[in-house]
Amino acid sequence: MQTSSDHAYPDHWEADVVLRDGATAHIRPITTDDAERLVSFYEQVSDESKYYRFFAPYPRLSDKDVHRFTHHDYVDRVGLAVTVGGEFIATVRYDRINADGRPATAPADEAEVAFLVQDAHQGRGVASALLEHIAEVARERGIRRFAAEVLPANNKMIKVFRDARYTQKRSFEDGSVHLTLDLEPTAESLAVQRGREQRAEARSVQRLLAPGSVAVIGTGRATGGVGRTALRNLLNAGFTGRTYAVNTAFPEDLTEVDGVPAHRSVGEIGETVDLAVVAVPAERVPEVVADCGEHGVQGLVVLTAGYAESGAAGLELQRELVRLARSYGMRVIGPNSFGIISTSDTVRLNASLAPEAPAPGRIGLFTQSGAIGIALLSGLHRRGAGLSSFISSGNRADVSGNDFLQYWYEDPDTDVVLLYLESIGNPRKFTRLARRTAAVKPVVVVKGARHSGSAPPGHAVPVTRIPDATVGALLRQAGVIRVDTVTELVDAGLLLAGQPLPAGPRVAILGNSESLGLLTYDACLAEGLRPLRPRDLTTAATPADFRAALAEALLDKSCDAVVVTAIPWVGENGVTESGDGEVLAAALRAAATTAPAKPVAVVHVEIGGLAEALAAASSTRTGPAPKADDPEDDTRGVPDAAARPRHPTRPPAPSTAGVSAAVRYAAPAPASAPHAARIPAYPAAERAVRALSEAVKYAQWRREAAEPGKVPEYEDIDEVGAAARIESLLGGISDRGGTLDPAAARELLGRYGICVRPTHPAPGPDAAVAAADRLGYPVALKTTAPHLRHRADLGGVRLDLANEEQLRQAYRELTDAFGKPAELQPVVQAMAPRGVDTVVRAAIDPAVGAVLSFGLAGAASELLGDTAHRLVPATDRDAAELIRSIRTAPLLFGWRGSAPVDTPALEELLLRVSRLVDDHPEVVAISLEPVVVAQRGLSVLGASVRLAPPPARTDLGPRRLPSY
Repeated sequence: MQTSSDHAYPDHWEADVVLRDGATAHIRPITTDDAERLVSFYEQVSDESKYYRFFAPYPRLSDKDVHRFTHHDYVDRVGLAVTVGGEFIATVRYDRINADGRPATAPADEAEVAFLVQDAHQGRGVASALLEHIAEVARERGIRRFAAEVLPANNKMIKVFRDARYTQKRSFEDGSVHLTLDLEPTAESLAVQRGREQRAEARSVQRLLAPGSVAVIGTGRATGGVGRTALRNLLNAGFTGRTYAVNTAFPEDLTEVDGVPAHRSVGEIGETVDLAVVAVPAERVPEVVADCGEHGVQGLVVLTAGYAESGAAGLELQRELVRLARSYGMRVIGPNSFGIISTSDTVRLNASLAPEAPAPGRIGLFTQSGAIGIALLSGLHRRGAGLSSFISSGNRADVSGNDFLQYWYEDPDTDVVLLYLESIGNPRKFTRLARRTAAVKPVVVVKGARHSGSAPPGHAVPVTRIPDATVGALLRQAGVIRVDTVTELVDAGLLLAGQPLPAGPRVAILGNSESLGLLTYDACLAEGLRPLRPRDLTTAATPADFRAALAEALLDKSCDAVVVTAIPWVGENGVTESGDGEVLAAALRAAATTAPAKPVAVVHVEIGGLAEALAAASSTRTGPAPKADDPEDDTRGVPDAAARPRHPTRPPAPSTAGVSAAVRYAAPAPASAPHAARIPAYPAAERAVRALSEAVKYAQWRREAAEPGKVPEYEDIDEVGAAARIESLLGGISDRGGTLDPAAARELLGRYGICVRPTHPAPGPDAAVAAADRLGYPVALKTTAPHLRHRADLGGVRLDLANEEQLRQAYRELTDAFGKPAELQPVVQAMAPRGVDTVVRAAIDPAVGAVLSFGLAGAASELLGDTAHRLVPATDRDAAELIRSIRTAPLLFGWRGSAPVDTPALEELLLRVSRLVDDHPEVVAISLEPVVVAQRGLSVLGASVRLAPPPARTDLGPRRLPSY
């Protein structure tokens, strides 16, 4: 773009945002090319709004005004515009001022700000979004405060400033309200920002899942084909809204297809279309998107393939698709999508290629793969599970799993969220949203493409350097249930959707097969549960015996869950009864409804009809449904998870009303037994127990999340001094960063109370002896050569050298074995008290953020990958869990009679490292190795610190959709 500024056009200020009503808009800097747009925009603003902006009648802009409002230097004078369809709907401008309120240049740190929003777009949250973005621009340019003059009658603008929750001052001067806003983000302003983000993105998803009208674009006249199939599926599901068939090839005299109105374009329909299902060749999609955008379509489901999954040319087509759709305020599912489904009785939307819509249920399902989506729909159907909604995102070019987490967080029809992910476009945001959602309902994830080394074709995502195991650990920290296969995804989903959460790990086992009971017992031990002794009812047990035994187990206070095992039983005439599963199912349901709420799972072997009968039961919610926040209330932040209903003791009843007769999936049975629960059935003990184990771990996380840990304060931390030292050190480091020398690293760590035992270089045996004399014996001699550092197993470290003779002997052995001193870089260090050798690390990953890691030192731990991870900043609870979650943790707590080590000191060290990395993002990596933890205290014997310019934090800036 052409500009008249003294600085280059700041294209990084451009952003797509979701407004309060769920539509998108584009924010960008105003340029000299925008004169006509500005004049046209101003002409559409009411006289009242003009008066509020200029404090006087101002019917039109003069040429001087137009020049002033379109010429900026992007430092002291900045203007931003919000555009839809390329036209302005709102503007904001700041001018740097001095203490007297007059125009100023840097280093003045205050600016006057003013907004103007077209009347037709007021109330959509446009000004709030603009304030976030202009504040970010101002901070980048060294401005710390905004001043604004507002007429007392301009309540809307006053509310925008007030609700932003920046620190502000207000006074009444000369007939106007004078506001001063401190632009430094606060916890309150960030909470407001994220609350608005949640409501806007949830609304954008709701518009896709609950349209009042749908147009299928690309409907063929002949049966078959993607478009005609999508239309048929939409009709068969009993969609409650208006439906249209669209194809440019339709003859003018064709008026309907499959009983719905037929048109050659969306523009010919003459009525508002909320959702368009696009099934035309890729080269025709742009004209379809433009037609939809110009006629008010709210969202697109693009079934068309041939985009980024096909190569570089397709990727560019995909980028243009997203840019064009967002410019008109539309959101996109796909391209290469399988479609979306909503089973709500008020919608009954099947805008997908699935021939049969699933039954209504309490599970929300998101998948990035159409093929996996088909498999999951089929698997859930076979097991009798219903869905609230289903989404296949395809290439996930726009709408992603993050958006649906925002929606499902407070969707009263969804109790469990299942996600199949092949990539995570914004891991930091995903972790934040998943943690918040998991605090009120389970989130289960299976991640494909874990070891391929790159994202699947079509998925443009940030590159992450951390291993998949680390990603899994961070998801666990956020409360996400991470499973390995789609089968486990369904297994866990069925249990969580149909049963209450367990209060603990104690499991009662009962059934009519001693062998199957023992297999279940062993599976419980393998999954970390605490099984009680299995109760064998013998093969002669009747359904009445199962009912009595289950009721007794549920009343037993010594157990938290029950696994029922069943094989075909023997009747009175000695004949095996293998087809009476419905009788047993009724007995089990009857027992479950009359006893305290505990999860029940059934393991069965070839009992015909049992699984189906158990799945057919329905239930009622015992607690209130979550209520959506008032979408018009922008004064609140993110709702407190603790104040929301927890996972229900009994799951809510799936809706069965209004299911189309054309839908062949079996709907749940009527709620004849209103308190009966869906009891999940599994064909193998291992699968049932694994699902139960995930529920136990999740329930424990929920209990702990209700009382989150704290980030301790340490009075001896010198944050200001550390910042000054880091700034000084960065001056001598390249833009790509560098590793500090040992003395500088030791000094920086010391400012955070992390003491590293000093080392003295020993270029020769005499220097080694001199160093030992200064330190005092006993000492350690070790090489710092990169290939030998911390490798005691290779002989590069010699410990407990008690005198000069031993030291010289050790020096000769090192040089004889490994080479000259110049190559070995030997050092001498005072011996530390004996203890357990550990490793503490922290590193910043560009996609995930800062990660704190802990493990024991040594080849065995490295070989097994026995390292635990937590996101920074870590709380005291995180630090305690970190050292206890590795498999070798017993070595720290007195394994086989050894003395326990000082784990509180280790937790404090972890928290200090976390604070250092969190306070100073320029510290991109820390490695403390080894850290010897003794019975009292610990010793840090080696330290490495790397500094670099901090990576951009996209999660802390104003709301914006991912750019392409």
